[in-house]
Amino acid sequence: MINRNIIRKIVNEYDERHVRIGVLGSHSALEIAYGAKQEGFETVVVCQKGREETYTKYYHNLFDHVLLLDRFADVVKEDSLEKLRGLNTIFVPNRSFSVYVGYDNIEKRFTVPIMGNRYMLKTEERDTPKNQYYLLQRAGIPTPKTFKSPEEIDRLAIVKVPEKERAIERAFFYASSPEEFRRKAEERVGKGIISPEALEKAVIEEYVIGAKFNANFFWSPLTDEIDLLGFDRRIQTDLDGVLDLPAQEQLELNIPTQNIEIGHMGATIRESQLEKIFKAGERFVETCKQEYPPGIIGLFALQGAITKNLDFYVFDVSPRVPGCPCVEPTSPYMKYKYGMEVGPGRRVAMEIKRAVKENRLEDIVT
Repeated sequence: MINRNIIRKIVNEYDERHVRIGVLGSHSALEIAYGAKQEGFETVVVCQKGREETYTKYYHNLFDHVLLLDRFADVVKEDSLEKLRGLNTIFVPNRSFSVYVGYDNIEKRFTVPIMGNRYMLKTEERDTPKNQYYLLQRAGIPTPKTFKSPEEIDRLAIVKVPEKERAIERAFFYASSPEEFRRKAEERVGKGIISPEALEKAVIEEYVIGAKFNANFFWSPLTDEIDLLGFDRRIQTDLDGVLDLPAQEQLELNIPTQNIEIGHMGATIRESQLEKIFKAGERFVETCKQEYPPGIIGLFALQGAITKNLDFYVFDVSPRVPGCPCVEPTSPYMKYKYGMEVGPGRRVAMEIKRAVKENRLEDIVT
């Protein structure tokens, strides 16, 4: 297991005049690199062969150093790690990093300083003991009721189960009773969308009726302050395509919809509700300090819905870069604080720049 003392030793040997910001070439690499450039940093991108042209051809202007690998997971090989450390890389984790490199590799083999808490990345998974649900409940943040089995379903529920062919995606479906659950589950198993094994591990939770808001935050260990970068909402296929049809056609189609996230839309919230959102973020930060010291460093998101009673229910946490590039141009909240648009990438770079200036890089990495 990589502990903070190992990372402190590595980062203290870095040439602080030439610190570079690194990221895996997927998910949110462009917004991280653009923000790094805004603050004058050189960048490093780790690419997988066959998936590199976005970074090496179309947006090559954002990346100074490219590490091209056969597989993303090869980033934990010693020669790759030596190259990253040789470039004085501070690595920013995203969802693709978690999925393709794996939590064990990240916690035990990836000996590169990470801006964020490497031990919290796994809390995104439902089978981790002290996972996101545990943290939300400890923080006193409202969450949907969870059903331990289909037999407990007594209201509209959403079922979250990994797809059979693409485990990174979840094949959501809805059910209001045990009978409806079984019928819809059998239909999806029969069509090869999900497997019986994955269905056994499905998360079944109350579907909260409300307006969807994903609140994107940044917590600074340098100042112990929280920033609200802004809100986004998700564009999903093929759900959005079905919802574009008149109701009669939706019924006639009779196809199982899938909530696969394919894009983002910016959103704002009523000003009177901002304090509520900030308080939820602060409570989550304080809980993470206790449960996963030193806490959730840098970017994270609380994804949820606001009900007609104006309660903010959170049903998902992103303990890393949320990956919503629309936040910078559509959100006014960082402008209110900093006097300019500050997106996720720039906020990361601002923190690293301050840490270098104050000789506190070890305080923002694990």
